[in-house]
Amino acid sequence: MTSACPEVVAVDGHAGHPLDHPVRAALAGPHARFAERRGNVLRYPVDVSPFLALPDEPSAQDWADLAELAGPGVVVPLAVVGPEAPAGWETVFFMPGVQMVDDGLPAAPEEQAVRLTTADVPEMLDLVERTRPGPFLPRTVEMGSYLGLRDADGALVAMAGERLHPPGFTEISAVCTDPAHRGRGLASRLVLAVAHGIRQRGETPFLHAAASNTNAIRLYEQLGFRLRRTVPFGAVRVPEGSTA
Repeated sequence: MTSACPEVVAVDGHAGHPLDHPVRAALAGPHARFAERRGNVLRYPVDVSPFLALPDEPSAQDWADLAELAGPGVVVPLAVVGPEAPAGWETVFFMPGVQMVDDGLPAAPEEQAVRLTTADVPEMLDLVERTRPGPFLPRTVEMGSYLGLRDADGALVAMAGERLHPPGFTEISAVCTDPAHRGRGLASRLVLAVAHGIRQRGETPFLHAAASNTNAIRLYEQLGFRLRRTVPFGAVRVPEGSTA
């Protein structure tokens, strides 16, 4: 069963479901220790996560504050793309996505999993480079618990962990398996193990996936996730003329 979680919370002064604005809810709540702010714009340190959070209806000043935080010419990923960027801002990436939540996962510990730490970051970055599960940076491991599976020689061959942490929820992310070890259910075992740890804290697991990744979505549904909503992901480039 899923954990009891708040349907409505105050997110930086605005009421709403924490999963409607997961980056902002995380940085204004459990991940406040990471938050870098300018005006109403929040972001993670650039070596932790690339995501920024704008207000629901950003003003011209909000876009100016985002430009100041990011710097001229910088490409800024927005976890949930909402309003169109103003004139002069280039949309460099857009991708429909889905947000899925725990709806009866058979979460369980994984005896063979090892907890990954900062000492494992070089191996984690190497695995991410080969598998491309999504953004993973040198300090992403600080966002939550990460678990891995190693082969007989000790090489890291699969991992999964915790990323965004809005109140009452924790996102499962960086789910990846070395191509030579796929087809053995390693990723599924790690997802269920990470979900178990989240449940033990009384929180609900959730995740995001590209809408085009139908194989992954099918697997997540089989594991016990359900679609909560569709979400647009993207990135914009700060105008070169902006001052940092």
